[in-house]
Amino acid sequence: MPSSGVTRSRRGALPARTGLSIRPRLVTAAYRYGSVLARALPRPVALALAEIGGRIAVRAMPERAFLVARNLERIAAGPLEAGQRRRQVRRVFASYARYWVESFRLPRLGDAELDQGHDVTGYEHVAAAMEGGRGMILVLAHLGGWEWSAYWLARITRLRITAVVEPLQPPELMAWFRDFRQSLGMTVVALGPTAGHEVLAALRRNEVVCLVADRDLSGGGVQVDFLGEQTTLPAGPAMLALRAGVPLCPAAVYFHGRYGHRTIVRPPLELTRTGGLRADVARLTQVIADELGALVQAAPEQWHVMQPNWPSDLEALERYRSGLGPA
Repeated sequence: MPSSGVTRSRRGALPARTGLSIRPRLVTAAYRYGSVLARALPRPVALALAEIGGRIAVRAMPERAFLVARNLERIAAGPLEAGQRRRQVRRVFASYARYWVESFRLPRLGDAELDQGHDVTGYEHVAAAMEGGRGMILVLAHLGGWEWSAYWLARITRLRITAVVEPLQPPELMAWFRDFRQSLGMTVVALGPTAGHEVLAALRRNEVVCLVADRDLSGGGVQVDFLGEQTTLPAGPAMLALRAGVPLCPAAVYFHGRYGHRTIVRPPLELTRTGGLRADVARLTQVIADELGALVQAAPEQWHVMQPNWPSDLEALERYRSGLGPA
């Protein structure tokens, strides 16, 4: 998915456990052949296999399942009954597996199937921004399947899309994903020193810029209250919108039913300057946190955040690993 940060090492996050014994080429090959299989199988079969794979992943990735359970209880604002918690965690993993299958199948879709499988609420905000001629920013959470909506915008409405993406390792995998997303009609910008300049250039070309902002990957973000707990979120969306003076709309793309997708585009956020740039960025980032929190609460089982996202997650994960139980 697109991103607006880099690794969270500055906050002392735990190193990712990524299976270092697997050769980089094998990782890339797994995604490549997975995409081929997803396109080759009939859709009902591919989605059924995705659900089975999600259930298997819950057992294979206990630490991620533990963090997903913490997220679900944050969204619920309290503990979940054990059986309900297990069911909800399985649904999150199944939803994430569906995300990959649906994304990989996009290139084979005809215009009719792509359009019929997509319902949009709030498209008038996108249309108005495009008429303004200065571009716009869609700020999203890791919900559902954003690539379906981006492909719909590029293919059906003929809008130009730029997505900022998190650098992936190995580089071969990053190159493959860049080529895949560019085949869907997107301009892909890798997060890095030049990303801000490239985004501003895209806005000057009157493009739709997609930024995912529910994780502060750089560790240098803005302190906010997000889903009832203090953490940081990236300053980039607010900073870019204020500097460029372009509409900034929270958005989410949900799975809807067995095969459909539903996109919600919220009204543009108020960008009136009230003080210094730093204060305005902080204020606007909190508004973004509130908006994204509400979008996540509408479909908790579709929120695909499986990494530490709050400072308390790091301590809780250490306790889990040491067998002391939840923090």
